[in-house]
Amino acid sequence: MEKYVLALDQGTTSSRAIIFDKSGGIHGTAQLEFTQYYPHEGWVEHDPMEILRSQKLAITAAMEQGGVTAEMISAIGITNQRETTIVWEKATGRPVYNAIVWQCRRTADICEKLIAIGLSDYVTEHTGLLIDAYFSATKIKWILDNVEGARERAEKGELLFGTIDTWLIWWLTGGKVHATDYSNASRTMLFDIDRLVWDEKIMNALGIPACMLPDARPSSGDFGVVAPGITGLESLVGIPISGVAGDQQAALFGQACFSKGQAKNTYGTGCFLMMNTGETSMRSRNGLVSTIAWGLDGKVEYALEGSVFNGGSVIKWLRDGLGLIKSAPEVNILAESVKDSGGVILVPAFTGLGAPYWDMYARGTMVGITRGTTAAHIARAVLDSIVYQVKDLISAMEDDVGFRLSELRVDGGASVSNILMQTQSDMLGVAIDRPQVVETTALGAAYLAGLAVGFWQDLEDIERNRRVERVFEPQIDAAERGRRYKEWQRAVERSRSWAR
Repeated sequence: MEKYVLALDQGTTSSRAIIFDKSGGIHGTAQLEFTQYYPHEGWVEHDPMEILRSQKLAITAAMEQGGVTAEMISAIGITNQRETTIVWEKATGRPVYNAIVWQCRRTADICEKLIAIGLSDYVTEHTGLLIDAYFSATKIKWILDNVEGARERAEKGELLFGTIDTWLIWWLTGGKVHATDYSNASRTMLFDIDRLVWDEKIMNALGIPACMLPDARPSSGDFGVVAPGITGLESLVGIPISGVAGDQQAALFGQACFSKGQAKNTYGTGCFLMMNTGETSMRSRNGLVSTIAWGLDGKVEYALEGSVFNGGSVIKWLRDGLGLIKSAPEVNILAESVKDSGGVILVPAFTGLGAPYWDMYARGTMVGITRGTTAAHIARAVLDSIVYQVKDLISAMEDDVGFRLSELRVDGGASVSNILMQTQSDMLGVAIDRPQVVETTALGAAYLAGLAVGFWQDLEDIERNRRVERVFEPQIDAAERGRRYKEWQRAVERSRSWAR
């Protein structure tokens, strides 16, 4: 009987399930979008129960589409939108509040208070992160402070916290396992990435009880088994959950960036650049964060990361907000109909700017508009905005590590756009390597799960699976690259601190 690994890819706008074979090929996939809630300006929420329902439906749909039965599944891997925060009742599994999404900026004032009391250097030294509303810690505090009775119940041990991986593990194991992996723990702003423990000083500063926090484990290993009695998943009882990683770390693993200095960029809702720094955690001088890449075979590997808050979501804004396109792929056709953006530059700081600026108060800005500006120019500016933001991250990362990238491996939904990838290569001056399977986030989770149960033997097994679909080479010179980038930097300055 042919065997497979099931990967759950729980993202910001959809829940997906993908079934992989030994060669890394896909044998069944399904995706369900779920509701985005924006209760106030800068606030973003999800319904945790809707996430759970959509993920369960995606599993059954992927199995049906691929003709794969439960007996054919060797293991389950989970990858997830990181930092998104859920607090739920230990006894019932019922959330006490909606999930507060990584994009949500409501805790900016809490962050400012932490900075004011002098915690910035401590947080960076121990967690590798910068104090920002992006991360989970201040989101937990907000729920404890604003949901009636939550703090008292948390202190009594009645409430649990988890990022999305922990939420899914808890439900899939029937409440038996309350755990996360090192990569997700490292995104909470509560985890000491060198000692691999929850940091008491930060927990105390935010009033977060230790009993709420999950057990942090290596990314490839034991996270329990699917429990009996889960509606819709009865056939999966006993299948091990054996691989867990945050979406960007999973993508780094799925891209086979196992050597120090290798880097990938994922073009999803946001853009996430990550470089493997080996078994040493490096602190950035340029606003990047140090994070755990994965825990595997008794070792922990680290990465430098830069985050763009609005990447693919800008294309969605063009579709849903402006109504200039009817489907996401149309942006490419529209953008290709003009030779450039006609001088239009969009800075998509809809929820602030991430690395290397870390400006919670930046807001979206469009400059250079004239009477000659068309929908096509705006579409081109949308794609350019993604490219420029990634250029910001690469420049910061190269300065930190002291060498230039020779290539960038790419993945994620928007990486299928040839015009976007060519423009990215032009602006970076390096080769862009796009693999045949761009579902590297789900693939990384599958690999981590499969390694734990012997489905794949070692990292060489995985490296042999990687196939290149296309390499994009730069087509403009350094002078033109520099001119365009200076224009972008001018536009960014106009977006800074706008909402303050």
